[in-house]
Order: sequence, then structure tokens, then C-alpha cells
Amino acid sequence: MNWQNVKVSADKTHFLFEDKPIFNKQFIEVIKFHSPGLAPVQDETGAYHIDALGNQLYAYRYSRTFGYYCNRATVVKNESWLHITEKGTKAYQHIFSWTGNYQENLCSVRGSDNNYFHIDLSGNRVYTHNFIYAGDYKDGFACVKTLSGFYKHIDVIGNNLNEKEFLDLGVFHKNFATAKDKDGWHHIDKLGNELYNQRYLLIEPFYNGFGVVTLFDNQKSIINEKGLTILKI
Repeated sequence: MNWQNVKVSADKTHFLFEDKPIFNKQFIEVIKFHSPGLAPVQDETGAYHIDALGNQLYAYRYSRTFGYYCNRATVVKNESWLHITEKGTKAYQHIFSWTGNYQENLCSVRGSDNNYFHIDLSGNRVYTHNFIYAGDYKDGFACVKTLSGFYKHIDVIGNNLNEKEFLDLGVFHKNFATAKDKDGWHHIDKLGNELYNQRYLLIEPFYNGFGVVTLFDNQKSIINEKGLTILKI
């Protein structure tokens, strides 16, 4: 049985393989399997992880457990958040007020002072400065909200990608990101430069060269990477 073909039941209480229940057990809650073939579950004893055979990975119990990313999983015990390895051991000795999921071997966390920053696989800070919020890394860059209240992009060691700041910001998707200034949403390149002059109420990332935008009258259109309207929808 390949764990990648194991599904979660509609009520999220058990697992299915070829539409049939497996492991002969129902849980309070289950979450789907992630690489390397481990799944978070919760029963009357607490929250933990099981392997692809349905066996518990460890005897310890947590308040909550989440899926594995980069061979690290977030676990919660009372108010303490941290990561464990695929062997079920603590990945580091630090504890946080919140931890995200590792992406590209880096993870956003919130410290005891409610500031956000990123850590490496050993739980060490990647840089010294703090942010109001820090998002996941994608293709080597992350969006952060600075202490001044503006958003910007940083690289994997916390340096500014460019000197541009925005009221809101999205991650890069195929070299372009969504950004919001005082006039509205638009798309930018990695230098932080706008691709066009127009502004919108809402926008989506470009998908194969085209993006859906919402005008200020709530009408929707599709634009290309030069900002030209291709179709009204």
C-alpha cells in the first residue's frame, strides 16, 4: 500500500485506501499523509503521528500535531510550539508562541514577544531583525510586514530584495508578485517596479501569462503581463 494513495474520509475521522477504511480505527481527527509517509492524528489519548502502517511514531502526546514539511512537523503542547523530526524527536530545544510549516528549509515563527522571524532546520534565527509578520519562503523570497507597517520582500538571509515597500504584498509567482499601494493592487517585478499603470480592487497572480483582476466597480477582467485587458468576464 502506497501512503500517497491513502485518503482522508469525508468526516476526517479515518483513512481510506481504494475507498475502504484501513487501520481498523477511527480517530477524533486525522490529517492527510505527508512525506516521508507520516500523518497527524488525534484520539482520546491526545495528538501524535502515525506511519503508513498505522503505527504510532512515538508514545508522547501533544495538544495538536500538523503535517510534515522538509521532514519537520509542527507540534503543540499547551502554549508551546516547536517542530519534531521524522523520527519523532525534537528538532531543536527552542519553543515559540507559534510555528508555521517549513518551506525551502526555512520556517516562519512567532516569538514570545509576538514578533515574527524565520528559523533554519536547527531552530536558529536566520537573521537578527524582527517583523510584525513573516510569510513562507517561495523561490528564495518571503513577504514580511516591517515594524513601520509596510510590506517588503526579503531573501533567505533576511536582506531586502529591493528598496520598495507596499501596503500589502504577495509572494513571487513566475517572476511577478501582487502588490498594493495607496491607489490599489497591481503586479510588480523583482526590482519592485510596476508592470503597468492601472490599479485594481483585487488581483490574482498571473497564470500562464494572464491574470484575473477586479475593477473598482467589481467587474472582472483578464489582463496580460503588460496590463492589457484581454477579456471581460
